[in-house]
Amino acid sequence: MARLDTSLEQAGAEFLVLGRLLIEGIQAFKAYTNFPGYDIIATNPEKNLSCRIQVKSRWATDYDGGFPIRNFDCDFVVLVALNRGYRGYRRRKKSAADDNGRREPQFYVMPVEIVQLAQDPKSGWGKVFLRRMDEPTQYLSNWSLVREFLQYEDTEANGDRQLDMG
Repeated sequence: MARLDTSLEQAGAEFLVLGRLLIEGIQAFKAYTNFPGYDIIATNPEKNLSCRIQVKSRWATDYDGGFPIRNFDCDFVVLVALNRGYRGYRRRKKSAADDNGRREPQFYVMPVEIVQLAQDPKSGWGKVFLRRMDEPTQYLSNWSLVREFLQYEDTEANGDRQLDMG
C-alpha cells in the first residue's frame, strides 16, 4: 500500500489541538519553527507556567491504535485520530455501503510518561500503542490534565466567565 501524504492533515491536527485548548480556556500558541519535540506551547501567564505538547495524528479510521514517536522532549502528547476514512489496515466486518469511515476526530491527551511506558520495545519505529495503556479511554478529550499541569483554577465555571462583547 502506497504511503499517503498526510502533511496537510498533520498541520490540521495541530490546529485542531490548538483550537481545543483555546476553547477549554487554556492559553496556547503554535510553535511555528521546527521544534522536534513539540508543536504547541500551552501557558498559564498568571502563574508563569508553560507546557510543551507534541501532536501526533492518524489519518485512517481503521488505524491500529499505534503511532510512531522517538522524541519525548515534551510534557504531553496529544494523539488526534482524524478518522478520515478506511485504508484497509484491518479486516472489518461488512459495513453499510454508505459507510466511508468518516467520523469526528478523537483526541487522546496523554502525559508523556504514559506514552513512554506504552512504547513497544520491539518496534524499530518507536511505535506506541493505545492497547499497551491502562484504560486509554481515560485520556479521551481529557484537557483537564493540561489544565491541572498549568495550575489553572478549577474552571468548570469556565462557562461562568463573562463574554467581552466589546
